[in-house]
Amino acid sequence: MAHEKLWGGRFSEPTDKFVEEFTASIDFDKRLYHQDIRGSIAHAQMLGKQGIIPLADVERIVEGLQEILKKIEGGKFDFSVALEDIHMNIEARLSEKIGEAGKRLHTGRSRNDQVALDIRLYLRDEIVEISAYLDLLVDSLVFQAEKNLGVIMPGYTHLQTAQPILFSHHMMAYVEMFTRDKGRMEDCLRRMDLLPLGAGALAGTTFPIDREHAAELLDFPGVTRNSLDSVSDRDFALEFMAASSILMMHLSRFSEELILWSTSEFKFVELSDSFCTGSSIMPQKKNPDVPELVRGKTGRVYGNLMALLTVMKALPLAYNKDMQEDKEPLFDTIDTVKGSLKIFADMVREMRVNAGNMRSAAAKGFSTATDVAEYLVRKGMPFRDAHEVVGKTVAYCIASGKDLPDLTLEEWQGFSEKIDGDIFDCITLEASVNARAATGGTAPERVKAEIERVKAGR
Repeated sequence: MAHEKLWGGRFSEPTDKFVEEFTASIDFDKRLYHQDIRGSIAHAQMLGKQGIIPLADVERIVEGLQEILKKIEGGKFDFSVALEDIHMNIEARLSEKIGEAGKRLHTGRSRNDQVALDIRLYLRDEIVEISAYLDLLVDSLVFQAEKNLGVIMPGYTHLQTAQPILFSHHMMAYVEMFTRDKGRMEDCLRRMDLLPLGAGALAGTTFPIDREHAAELLDFPGVTRNSLDSVSDRDFALEFMAASSILMMHLSRFSEELILWSTSEFKFVELSDSFCTGSSIMPQKKNPDVPELVRGKTGRVYGNLMALLTVMKALPLAYNKDMQEDKEPLFDTIDTVKGSLKIFADMVREMRVNAGNMRSAAAKGFSTATDVAEYLVRKGMPFRDAHEVVGKTVAYCIASGKDLPDLTLEEWQGFSEKIDGDIFDCITLEASVNARAATGGTAPERVKAEIERVKAGR
């Protein structure tokens, strides 16, 4: 069935077919149908309350929109490219169903403030869901930290063995990162959670609307304060995409570690078969496809952020058609983040930890060298002198093929007369982690306290 443009009164010639397809957004913005209908119902109810349209028309509009919602959810709604977008598709179908009353729905609003509303409603719902997925991931990390509380592993800087730490401490580091990611999402939601409806095309409306009432109907705590800004900016979407980029960066770093840790060289962890694949030619392979894909998808989210920043960077106020390009990168970012978080939470929970290999690796690479330097400081030696003594000791060990625990007391005392037999008590892995008991340290009691703190706050 052919559709007339709802805005076509000014035009004497029909839109070129290719132009029609090129400018249409229905193929991707139809996912906003629920928010569009919800917003239209609230708008109609506000118009009726204000006496702008008859209450009888409001009742017909609401019933008609609810029927359209059922058809869309039942897969029985035919979307038309000729009607450009989800807003026009729903409004045209409403007018077909209920006649003149449907044509009153758009009183006091523009597609500009309508789409600004729909995106905010949609993103608000998605941020709530993403926050829930972040909670699941944090729960999985805490589960692994609590389950493996006594496991010691090497801590790294420059991917070189640095100091022994608890595996649980490493897991809780990511708890901190993803908790901040959730905080960024909540901050974004707080700034975005204002009603733009009522801004009209750019200057507001001459009708006596009640924006605050519409905000109440749609669960917004307030309304936007400037009509130009309301329809012309997408900084709330950019803020979400920036927060998503940081979140994906954290997932990508974690992915990189899981990929390394699951190699035959490390053998620190084993990922469940459910999250890995094999090779078409090498039968022994077990490839960590999920973390590799998440690592790859991180670049996709970065690209979406840059795409929208570029779209917005030179737009004069107020609305411009360029802004139609906001939806695809936003939708793709939402889908990518949600999928990555969901699969990561399950994968981390099912991950198996090889405590023996972690401990063996922690015992190598002179990981307790700093403990020796601190031992000498407690004996009265300035730290820089202690640093030099331990450096020479390590050089001796490398030349003689030994590690620090292999040295005799006589060998130790050859580097400093301050060293006594108690040196052997401070260079064990347990002594090293236990000694780091300041707030935020890797000592077991500190890590356990952090686990309990996070669990108590859930």
